[in-house]
Amino acid sequence: MGKALEGIRVIDLTQFEAGTSCTQLLAWFGADVIKVEEPTRGDPGRLGSTDIPGVDSFYFIVLNSNKRSIALDLKSVEGKESFFELVRQADVVAENMAPGTLERLGIGYEELKKVNSRIVLARIKGFGTYGPYAHYKAFDMIAQATGGSFCATGFPENPPTRPGVTIGDSGTGLHLALGIMMALWQRQATGEGQEVEVSMQDAIISLCRVFTKDFYVTGTSPQRQGNGRQGWPGYNTFPCKPGGPDDYAFIMCAGGNTPWDALFECIGREDWVGSPDMKEPDFRREHAEEIDEAIERWTKQHTKYEVMHTLGALGIPCGACMNAEDLHSDPHVQAREMVVSVHHPVRGDIQVPGNPIKLSDSPVEMRAAPLLGANTEEVFEQLIGNPVSRG
Repeated sequence: MGKALEGIRVIDLTQFEAGTSCTQLLAWFGADVIKVEEPTRGDPGRLGSTDIPGVDSFYFIVLNSNKRSIALDLKSVEGKESFFELVRQADVVAENMAPGTLERLGIGYEELKKVNSRIVLARIKGFGTYGPYAHYKAFDMIAQATGGSFCATGFPENPPTRPGVTIGDSGTGLHLALGIMMALWQRQATGEGQEVEVSMQDAIISLCRVFTKDFYVTGTSPQRQGNGRQGWPGYNTFPCKPGGPDDYAFIMCAGGNTPWDALFECIGREDWVGSPDMKEPDFRREHAEEIDEAIERWTKQHTKYEVMHTLGALGIPCGACMNAEDLHSDPHVQAREMVVSVHHPVRGDIQVPGNPIKLSDSPVEMRAAPLLGANTEEVFEQLIGNPVSRG
């Protein structure tokens, strides 16, 4: 069975997470992603937070599966010539280097167009390539701070809080992957490539648009609300047994009267079932603390999974707060193939997170991230022949 992106070739100049997460998505669905790396150290993410000295880190491994790696010195004349040979046979060049790096190397969009007018240059920058902040460097948390997610996270009495997940990086990578697909689609009509740019700050602003929507009505910035919503009972994280740091379930009982009656009966408050007062949202808000205390007394008697399955069966939205260990062993996560096994050339058989996008006619066959330069000979022989120098 063919892959969705079979026949698309991507020259991958990305590093760390924002860009690599984008090109990984393309690789999963059959694009030939050729990761071009500096010969002596490669992507800096290879040795970032590694648990074994000199061995590629899991940080790198989980972001670079299904790619090929070549070692090429883009600062040398020979290396640059070989790079342009690759560009002639490519559809996309993807990069998330520091502002101005591509241009200083002499491989910016104007140079790429001269070599291949159909090329799509896909770029991630912390603040984009134009605007007052364009020359500022940024990482995930800088983007999240300046894009709004810090101010949306945490409890109102505490400072803006760093979100625990890297949506500034991988969230931007998702946006760029979509932008690439749109540019390739438009190329079918125009025959010409174009630049695709996603700023990390812009991506976070977009991801925060539901949180910030009220500002456009009231003119006042919305405030952090922790795990709940002010005045909404049954909308919060509730502690469960045995009482560990991650033993919580999030309940979101915010519908009509039927979910409330089912919840009240479940937690042993039959006296509230069918109550004319409890049918009124305003009354429930006035008694939010009492309702939440009753819910908490019940959740503390059950595990987070028992709470999730019991309420889920009643049609009440509820989720166990799953940590990494929970996710690794969860039967639903396993059924969805969100934890998969691959063979790494140094680490051996390992498990990594799977692909979240399911295409019925383009199943993903996960391959381990390549070692630095592992495919240099193969790629150059296949695409260029035997160049005099590879830099």
